[in-house]
Formats: sequence, C-alpha cells, structure tokens
Amino acid sequence: MSEFTPAELREADERVLAMAKPEEQLRAALAQAEGYRNFLTTLTGLLTVVFVLKGQENLSKMTTGLRWWVIGLLAGAFLVLVLASWLMVSAVHERPGRKLRSGAEDLLRYEKRRAGAVRRMTGWARWMGLVGVLAVSAASLITWIWPGKS
Repeated sequence: MSEFTPAELREADERVLAMAKPEEQLRAALAQAEGYRNFLTTLTGLLTVVFVLKGQENLSKMTTGLRWWVIGLLAGAFLVLVLASWLMVSAVHERPGRKLRSGAEDLLRYEKRRAGAVRRMTGWARWMGLVGVLAVSAASLITWIWPGKS
C-alpha cells in the first residue's frame, strides 16, 4: 500500500513528464545559473571588502618570496573570478542577436543543447569561483600571519 493516493501519483507523474521537456530543462538550468551568478557576485564583493579592510596595506614590507606569493594569488584569483563571472553571464544571457531556425525540431534540439551548455558552464564557474575564493583567502591569511617588517 502506497502512502500516496492514486490522484497524487498521477499528478506527480504529469509533473515529472513536464519537467523532462526540453523547455523546462532549459528554464531550470537558466534559473540555477542566475542564482549562482548572483552568489558569485556577492561572494566576490564580500571577499574584496575583507581583503581591503583587513589585509596588509603595504606589501613592500613583506619578504620578497611571500610578497610574490600574495601578488600571484591575488592576480590568479582575479583572473579566475573574472572568467567565472564571464561564464555565468554567458550561461544566463546568450550571445546577442543569435538567430534560431523556425522549425519545431530545431527548437527542441536548441533547448536540449542550450540546457546542457548552461549546466556545463555553471559547473565550470562553480569550480573557478571556489578556486578564486580560496586564492583570495590564502593571500589574505598570508598577509595576516606574516605581515613583514615594521
């Protein structure tokens, strides 16, 4: 005996079938990409504030090796976060002026391909965001732990 009524099971089956349609897959992938883009923007801003307010004001006081590590980490983080942001914008907003063919099959193929591309770009951007955040955090920690000569 099921814990659900036959009507509830029928409605759930209909929802599952609707969710499996290419247009719904694309809509869900775009919504996830938009949410992650907003998260990435917020997190990057927060990290910038933390580093600017709490980081070393003058890196020239640090020893040469540590100074270059901090500079490398920050430059790498900046590059990776810019690329992640670009991927998210590309995932959410396709190239302007892109023309679609007018056939139903073409539309369905496009929706399937686009949903897959959005999921891949979002996945890459998630990892890039993590690497960027870790690099900024490491640079900030280095400046806190080994502040250099007074």
